[in-house]
Amino acid sequence: MSEYSAPLPPVADLLGLLAYAELVAFDQMAADARLAPDLGRRALLSEMAAREIDNYCRLATRLGELGVEVEDAMRPYVAALGDYHQQTEPKDWLEALAKAYVGDGVADDFYREIAAYLEPKDRDLVLDVLHDSRHADFAAEELRAAIAADPKVANRLSMWARRLVGEALSQAQRVAAERTALAGLIAAGGGDLSDVQALFRKLTSAHTARMAAVGLNN
Repeated sequence: MSEYSAPLPPVADLLGLLAYAELVAFDQMAADARLAPDLGRRALLSEMAAREIDNYCRLATRLGELGVEVEDAMRPYVAALGDYHQQTEPKDWLEALAKAYVGDGVADDFYREIAAYLEPKDRDLVLDVLHDSRHADFAAEELRAAIAADPKVANRLSMWARRLVGEALSQAQRVAAERTALAGLIAAGGGDLSDVQALFRKLTSAHTARMAAVGLNN
C-alpha cells in the first residue's frame, strides 16, 4: 500500500472517483449479467463490463502521470459508493436495468459537469470514458419494451427509480461535502454551477427528462 499522504490535486480527486466508479461498474455489470433472461443479453452485458476495465486502466495511467497512486485516489470514495450499491441492490432483471439507466445516468451527468472545469487533456479523458452509451441505450430499450409488454411494471419501476435517484444524489452530496477539492472545481467554473446546490438542481432536471424518455413517472 502506498504511503502517499499529501493532499491530492483537484483533478486527481475526480479521476480517482471515476476510476473507482469504473471498477465498481465492472462488478455490477458482471452481477447483472447473471440476472439476464437469456444468453444473448448475458453475453452483451459481459462485453460491456469488459469496457469498464479498459476505462479504469486509462484513468489509472493518467493518475500515474500526475504522480498519484490509483489506490490513494480511489480510497476516499469506497464508503460512499459502497453504501449506494448496498442500498440499491436490484432484485431482478428489470430493477438492474433501471439502476443502470437511472443511477448511472445521474452519476455520468455529475462527472460531465465537473469535467467541464478541468484542463483540456483531463476533460477529454473523462468525456471519452463516459462517451460509450451502449449500456444506457441498451437499458432504455429493454425498459421501454418491458413497459410496452406490461404497462403495470411502470409503477413499480418508477418507485424503484425514485429510490435510486434519491440515494444517488445523497451520496453525491456526501462526496462533495467530504472532498472539498471537487466542490472547488464546481465553484471555479462560475455561472450556473457556481455552487453545489445548483449542480444538483441541474442533475435532478436531467433525471426527470431521462425518466420520461422510457415511460417512467418522476
